[in-house]
Amino acid sequence: MGGFAIGTTEFVTMGLIREIAGGVDVSIPSAGHVISAYAVGVVVGAPLLAFVGAKWPRRGLLVGLMATYAVFNALSAMATSFSWLLFARFLDGLPHGAYFGVASLVAANMAAPGRKGRAVAAVMLGLSVANVVGVPAATWLGQNLGWRSAYWTVAVLALVTVAMILAFVPSVPGDAEATGRRELAAFSKPQVWLTLLAGAVGFGGMFAVFSYVAPTVTEVGGLGDGAVPVFLFVFGLGMVAGTWVAGELADWSVFRALVLGSAGMGVALVAWWLLAPTGWGLLPIAFAITALGSVLVVNLQLRLMDVAGEAQTLGAAMNHASLNVANALGAWLGGLVIAAGYGYRAPALVGIALSVGGLLVILVAARLQRRDHSSASTS
Repeated sequence: MGGFAIGTTEFVTMGLIREIAGGVDVSIPSAGHVISAYAVGVVVGAPLLAFVGAKWPRRGLLVGLMATYAVFNALSAMATSFSWLLFARFLDGLPHGAYFGVASLVAANMAAPGRKGRAVAAVMLGLSVANVVGVPAATWLGQNLGWRSAYWTVAVLALVTVAMILAFVPSVPGDAEATGRRELAAFSKPQVWLTLLAGAVGFGGMFAVFSYVAPTVTEVGGLGDGAVPVFLFVFGLGMVAGTWVAGELADWSVFRALVLGSAGMGVALVAWWLLAPTGWGLLPIAFAITALGSVLVVNLQLRLMDVAGEAQTLGAAMNHASLNVANALGAWLGGLVIAAGYGYRAPALVGIALSVGGLLVILVAARLQRRDHSSASTS
């Protein structure tokens, strides 16, 4: 339910970007900065809250994070100016990464041997289901009752999550031995930085397209406004399918899953650019893009939890900081090429370049790991 609330508010902005732009009197490319503001909040909040909360009881930390999520979504709904909305979306992003990081650690610790990947994928499944149910429903609400109604809905979902955590999640202690120095030690590891970079660059390819899906399918594809929730629904189906497959692939090989997800998404983005004028012909491509993106999300999470060593809380939380750098980067670069006059197909070309960059980082990380293992075995 926590993932469902987070996924709904993170992605519904993309479906309502035209309504939000009109509501706060800015252009569509400028409204894209609202997406980036949320992403920047995640990037700032993930390491900060993980650093501060590593010792805290994990159930209590989850409750606190989700309660603030409710408050900040309410602030977003009450925004009367573009600057207010930008600040509210920044605040709303702060709890995002820490929540998913702590929830993933709780799930992994509860999992049976050999099922860690499936357990973390189950946590992420709420984010995916949000894109099947929550985002299309909230988009429809926003189109018919005003864009503010979408954020009010998420505030209520966050409060429901607080109640469910208190009712159903077992008490889990924090890490009593955690120290600031130990958590920060994760940043001294090259593999941590390479994994973060792979997510920040490679996953940006999806967001370059996803951020501007509404004007793409209407202005380029020639479809009506009613097609936007359908595309968001299909994006969500791809996330659900990809998250389930990601858990299976993770228990087979995390590195191979990362290569498959990154390379496959690049190919899917090429198809998006080619087929954009066909309208409904983009639906299967939308499914493929988010399915492959979800394979990246789960396996990047597991990779960071592994390479962070003892800095488990910070390592787990930083995945979503990395992915929201991708969110901000993709939305920003996509907005730049649109504002430059290249049209709503152009973000797909940006996405292709970002996906290729992410794949190259993954391959570099794999080569360094093989070299380190070879050096360790000969010494």
